Amino acid sequence: MPFTASELTSAGYLALDFYMRNNPIDQIQEHRPLLERMMAEKKNFPGAKQNIVVQIRYAYNSNFQWFNGDAEVSYNHRQGVQWASYPWRACHDGFALNEDELLQNGITIIEGKGGNNTEAEEIQLTNLLDENLEELHLGIKQQFSQALHRDGTQSADAIAGLDFLIPSAPTVGTVGGINRATNTWWQSNAITALTGGAASMVTSMEQMWRKCARNGGKPNFILAGEGFLDAYASAAGTMITRFKDANTAKGEYNLDPSTDTTEDLAFHGVRMTWDPEFLDLDVLLAPAIPWQKRCYFLNTKFLKLRPAEGHDMITRKPPRVYNRYTYYWGITWRGGMTLNRSNAHAFLSIA
Repeated sequence: MPFTASELTSAGYLALDFYMRNNPIDQIQEHRPLLERMMAEKKNFPGAKQNIVVQIRYAYNSNFQWFNGDAEVSYNHRQGVQWASYPWRACHDGFALNEDELLQNGITIIEGKGGNNTEAEEIQLTNLLDENLEELHLGIKQQFSQALHRDGTQSADAIAGLDFLIPSAPTVGTVGGINRATNTWWQSNAITALTGGAASMVTSMEQMWRKCARNGGKPNFILAGEGFLDAYASAAGTMITRFKDANTAKGEYNLDPSTDTTEDLAFHGVRMTWDPEFLDLDVLLAPAIPWQKRCYFLNTKFLKLRPAEGHDMITRKPPRVYNRYTYYWGITWRGGMTLNRSNAHAFLSIA
């Protein structure tokens, strides 16, 4: 006996909901390290009319004075806070099954009540849903993760990711509504086309490290392409060995060699994480500065994924429309990616 339409949609929704709860989007293997880190440290926002707004202190406006005896002193009004605004966006992924596809898989749908499906039909539906759910899960991870890397220009409705927030040219453009050309405190750090041998490369990296640490604390996440990692491994091999060893005292060492993709390359005790997606982005975008030659010094305290409260990878069950015998299931997400301190991060690349 067949399924009813409501039984089919409920079965698909329950399977999708169960799949997302037991295989959640933030349980990502190490081959998508940026997504994994951002999801692990995400911070919800309660909803907003148009933008996610973060406060930024850019000046102390000190009125410090020396005085003697009854000499006059003065007071001022402090206005050292500004707001950065990031528009939140929405994304969707989903799949559909029409009655012909279902019938081809041995599943019959009837209208109304009274469905009494067989065990064989249940097995066929389970197999069909499992395959679609697996593809949905893998697909949304791939596309969402790529969006976190990109600059947001691929769509007017896309969030702006790493390539926009921490660019190779940080002295131009407007980020969060703040002009970087006229507000030097809002500029991230960058050095491109590193050349000149091992000593020059490590020295340049040290300079970028100090610039990040001066204003925002030390970077805690280093993301790099294989080209940059190879160059660094060669440079570190001729320099001081401490550059190549992860800091085991801080728990940076990975005891599972099967998931170790960087051979413990580290800089100042922070593991250098290889991002395999950099190669995909080079193929997809062919940028002027290849992703494989890039490295990012990041401080995730000041770089956050901000899903809207109640809208973080939500399972959906849209109704069947009256003029199509098709059933739908989906996932939606709403939010943005925010930066509240630019000078705590750095963009590096080799020639």
